[in-house]
Amino acid sequence: MTASTTPAQVVLRGGRVADPARGDERVVDVHLAGGRVHAVGPGLPVPDGAQVLDVDGCVVGPGFVDLHSHVNSVAGQRLQAMDGVTTALELEGGLMPVDLAYRQTADEGRPLNFGFSASWGQARAVVLLGWQPTLDLTSSLGMLGEPDWQRSSSPAELGRWMELLRAEVADGALGIGILQGYAPRTDPAEFTAVARLAAETGVPTFTHVRELAAADPSTPVDGSSEIVVAAAETGARMHHCHVNSTSRRHLDRVLDTLASARAEGSAVTVEAYPYGAGSTGIGAAFLAPERLGVWGLGPTHLVLLPEGTRIRDEAHLRQVRREDPGHACIVEFLDEREPADLAFLQRALAFPDAIVASDAMPVLWPDGVRESRRWPLPPGGSTHPRTSGTFAKALRLMVRELGAWSWVEAFRRCSWLPAQVLAEVSPAAARKGHLSVGADADVVVLDPEEVADRASYTDPTRHSTGVRHLLVHGELVVRDGELDEGAFPGQPVRAGH
Repeated sequence: MTASTTPAQVVLRGGRVADPARGDERVVDVHLAGGRVHAVGPGLPVPDGAQVLDVDGCVVGPGFVDLHSHVNSVAGQRLQAMDGVTTALELEGGLMPVDLAYRQTADEGRPLNFGFSASWGQARAVVLLGWQPTLDLTSSLGMLGEPDWQRSSSPAELGRWMELLRAEVADGALGIGILQGYAPRTDPAEFTAVARLAAETGVPTFTHVRELAAADPSTPVDGSSEIVVAAAETGARMHHCHVNSTSRRHLDRVLDTLASARAEGSAVTVEAYPYGAGSTGIGAAFLAPERLGVWGLGPTHLVLLPEGTRIRDEAHLRQVRREDPGHACIVEFLDEREPADLAFLQRALAFPDAIVASDAMPVLWPDGVRESRRWPLPPGGSTHPRTSGTFAKALRLMVRELGAWSWVEAFRRCSWLPAQVLAEVSPAAARKGHLSVGADADVVVLDPEEVADRASYTDPTRHSTGVRHLLVHGELVVRDGELDEGAFPGQPVRAGH
């Protein structure tokens, strides 16, 4: 499957164009040609053969750039397309070897743009476990449950896996993904060493921070403090993943820490998603029965996927972790039905310059199938609802219901700011997140009254509504609210390209 090489010309006529690079909203036309934005203005002429889409009453903006998507599948990307995403990047965990990840994904074809970071977790596992790198997320989740890779490294081991990361960055990785929370007892000096490598090579890091001292005083270093100190000491650009789920009810203190660091000049960016539950492999270090209590959780706060079976008790949890540490699960850390808990999620999204990112997870079926090119997706698929609804839910909450964001601000947080995280690394990223002439023709057209998430924890593959059209490199992936099953225009976003 190869991407289209001759994008059609499209004129989007009469929409409310919200361009976060300009910082304004205006009723104008947008002419897309050759996979780029050709012109923006009122009453643009229509070239021979161009498609004209009447988008009067709709909001037109740059497609959403998701810095934190683990789907890397056609099925998952199609759900994200219906949520307004045009670029889905695997940056928190990364994949290894990164060059193979790019080549294999390009050969298979994707509806959305794609990209990967260098995998800190897999590089460590190669050295500490003799692990064979894999591009399969489920296998990688199983590796994360292995205790032997979670220890501190000897100086020689540190040098070896750091060289692996350096080679991955040289191969075009968009940064370094650091799953520090999955090896929370390692020597903090190792984290600083990776930050120095990132600063030296000019790429950002994407970190799942370790536990907070307020929750677990025995942690070697507070997770949120660690990232801001490392950024200040090394000059690295460091991205704090899903601040909502790693901070939970300690969110306000963490946001204060990040705000202070940013005010002092540290290059720390932050992301959040609007859900009160997370998802990962059941073998994660922070889901050990003896660790759950530091966050006020118990075994019954965990639900296995795709079965939907709730963990019964500590014995059940230990059994599943022992027999299948990579088994996907839902982790209920906040209760969105409680106003106080919902307010935590809203404050995470409202934090100045907070980026919306989904932490989208693969779709799994009970028979073990992990991919499908059928649309609508075959029944019985399970995932976290954030895969299907993160961006529409953020817009519903923050634009329509709370009025906290204008449409320009919404596109700034969903498109412009995430693209800017990578703009110095990748020319392709610099062309995304805005509608300037010459920008990539990655565009979403929204019905402002209909944008809403429909996915739930019991029906997680129900796609969002309100995405009228979605174009990737000028090719329609969604038209009139319907997904085109034959559209695979996704292109790589790669460092140096």
